[in-house]
Amino acid sequence: MSKTPEKQPPDPEILTSASSDAANRDELDERDVATTQAITLPSHVAGSGALDRLVENARDYAAASTAENTNKAYAADWKHFARWCRLKGTDLLPPSPEMIGLYLTDLAAPTSEAPALSVSTIDRRLSGLAWNYAQRGFTLDRRDRHIALVLAGIKRKHARPPVQKEAILPDDILAMVATLPFDLRGLRDRAILLLGYAGGLRRSEIVSLDAGKDDTPDSGGWIEILDGGALLTLNAKTGWREVEIGRGSTDQTCPVHALEQWLHFAKIDFGPVFVRTSRDGKRALEARLSDKHVARLIKQTVLKSGIRAEFPEKERLALFSGHSLRAGLASSAEVDERYVQKQLGHASAEMTRRYQRRRDRFRVNLTKAAGL
Repeated sequence: MSKTPEKQPPDPEILTSASSDAANRDELDERDVATTQAITLPSHVAGSGALDRLVENARDYAAASTAENTNKAYAADWKHFARWCRLKGTDLLPPSPEMIGLYLTDLAAPTSEAPALSVSTIDRRLSGLAWNYAQRGFTLDRRDRHIALVLAGIKRKHARPPVQKEAILPDDILAMVATLPFDLRGLRDRAILLLGYAGGLRRSEIVSLDAGKDDTPDSGGWIEILDGGALLTLNAKTGWREVEIGRGSTDQTCPVHALEQWLHFAKIDFGPVFVRTSRDGKRALEARLSDKHVARLIKQTVLKSGIRAEFPEKERLALFSGHSLRAGLASSAEVDERYVQKQLGHASAEMTRRYQRRRDRFRVNLTKAAGL
């Protein structure tokens, strides 16, 4: 890989705007603020250079205690609640179960023009508030009647079955990779799609891979290419796990061959596996891809390949996401369910079944088995 840093246009998804208005000071990263408040020296201990470094290291570990996406979501939850409290003329601290109950009510049935949130999002918002209060030394009792009864009523009145994304099926993934060119960028994106599909990987797991163990501090795992396929060692949501990706029946459909082609022509033998390319698409750079690239890649290739062409473009885009790769493997692999469960890293078979969009329903007929 080239070691020459290249200027890249900023990723539109991560661009943020800052305001100097004091009223918007809650737009600061509350995650960092909470961590700073939570990890400090005892008041009776004098600070020193060594202790200060230990405090900083402890804060880094505390920030890593939850996934980055979870941290971002909890920070956004806190900022939203802080703004709501300011508009209502109430204080954030200490936690008030009565006000939080009203906040949940406003999320479910807004008094403003804001759209009502789903039950799952409201539940997540409450978890975010509980976490943020804990970092500040407060306990939010979710069982308090002002919270628990309101939340139970919201769930009873507004709960709906979860909306699942479409699975990418075998013919779909082949059509999608067929839309990609054979330049450097196309080789990279082909490897991303095929590896993500065959491994049943999350988009964050795909882009966090390194070529070797301990190559980078932000690594989420590494790849070993063997005669029989590729072995991925992942630091996933449920802990460390290994994912085996065997070689395909042809080079055109083989995820390991696609990975080898990308690594060879991109000259990658160290550091992040999936990186940005130069503007002319001829050189691999050092910057690791964002997981948002995987989601955009799926949507772009779905459109180009004509999948679900009977739907308008906007609906087609809404049908698919990064999870469509995992759902595709779970729905298409004709093997014993326990192998799919292991590949996806699920703790239970029930979780794996949630990803199966083409289950063989009624194979076990309890009606006939009961004598009817």
